[in-house]
Amino acid sequence: MTSEQVLSHFREILTIPRESGHEEHIIAWLQKFAADRHLDCKTDEAGNVLITIPATPGRENSPTVILQSHSDMVCEKNSGVEHDFSKDPIKAVVENGWLIAKDTTLGADCGIGIAAQLAVLEDKDLPHGKIECLFTTSEETGLDGAFALKGDFLTGSILLNLDSEDEGELFIGCAGGIDTTARFRYTPVPVPVGKVCVKAGFCGGVGGHSGDDIDKGRSNAVQSLARLLYRIWNETSATLCHIDGGNKRNAIAREASAVIAVNPSDTAKVKGILDETLAELRDEYAITDPDIAAVWEENLEIPATAVDDKTAFNLICALHAVPHGVMAMSAEVKGLVETSSNLASVKMQEDNVIRIGTSQRSSTNSARRNAAMRIEAAFKVAGAEVTHESEYPGWKPSLKSHILEVCKSSYKKLFGNDPVVRAIHAGLECGLFLDKYPHLDMISFGPTLRGVHAPGERLDLASLDKFVLLLEDVIKECK
Repeated sequence: MTSEQVLSHFREILTIPRESGHEEHIIAWLQKFAADRHLDCKTDEAGNVLITIPATPGRENSPTVILQSHSDMVCEKNSGVEHDFSKDPIKAVVENGWLIAKDTTLGADCGIGIAAQLAVLEDKDLPHGKIECLFTTSEETGLDGAFALKGDFLTGSILLNLDSEDEGELFIGCAGGIDTTARFRYTPVPVPVGKVCVKAGFCGGVGGHSGDDIDKGRSNAVQSLARLLYRIWNETSATLCHIDGGNKRNAIAREASAVIAVNPSDTAKVKGILDETLAELRDEYAITDPDIAAVWEENLEIPATAVDDKTAFNLICALHAVPHGVMAMSAEVKGLVETSSNLASVKMQEDNVIRIGTSQRSSTNSARRNAAMRIEAAFKVAGAEVTHESEYPGWKPSLKSHILEVCKSSYKKLFGNDPVVRAIHAGLECGLFLDKYPHLDMISFGPTLRGVHAPGERLDLASLDKFVLLLEDVIKECK
């Protein structure tokens, strides 16, 4: 097995639509891959695919190893970029040793894990016990496939999760998570006569993964928009016509804007507030988000209706006040975020509803639930309806793991130094696997990825070489 073979599979995966919740094409492709090679394959009701190969001669008594990745990807693109994730292939280029998708997400999370599994399935020279390759569905939107997994679907005792993003690091634990959704119900009202409409907001944020990158101090466009609108509402007589920002619950918002109606005499003032806020943001985020820019359009068409003033003000206050970012650091593990919240999106929907999506993570169950309650309280005070969805458990680290020792030994043998062993603040499916298969001995590792869940996502090709070597050796040593 070589990194070139893994890359070849990954480049083919780049042509297959696989947005979370729309994974029928990648599922069919995996099934065909197995059928073409006469490999045992089964698919459950949730779309989870399991492809199995028997042990090589002499390894029949080795433990069964499960290789696992998720089949979906986060689909994000820069504004103004024409790309239909339901049919268009991902465009990737190699620059300075990185494979990059400049205008969209790359989907190396977790497409590179899929590709590695396929390379293992095709490797005729790799000695191994029985191998089960598990491809789970809709991990990015709620770990749906892992939740739906039946207790008799797998037979293995060791699980290698291939969904990590830092070469040289072995992950033995992760945070659990929960989504908290707020809904404001507004009364449509006429736009006051004599007002003009403008569009204001921010774009150009770096964004990133709401787990891995939440401690990077990056700007959140929804938060920045709320900051802008709060000041506009305090200094002018404005009416909210439309608001939109962010996208996926597990991505830090990069763009957000609002259409507002103002008195013609206030247009220049609103533009001045926007310019001042932009200057503040550029100063505050000069290191993390150097390309923050303003969104500004004048003389827009007057819409038929707007949001009633009370709801608009309550919404703006709530968005400005609700926590975002790191809420607590771990007292046990230096440098590990314990608890966080991501103010992910604000969207106008049918039936006069404005929906705010947020996501809370914590390695401590009680802290995770309390974080969700804090978010709930902030929105309830403002009059919103609040629900919680998609709660999943964390994965408690175990330093007594046998597969951890195997991986550490392989890494030291291959590369001459010890890997870093740590937990991760991002969510992995491993906690759910443990609920259904308590006997599993698990570990997670992968090549280095950066910019995950945002346009510009990239894969470090040198780290891919090391990842492939490590995966191959660990499989050999599971005996």
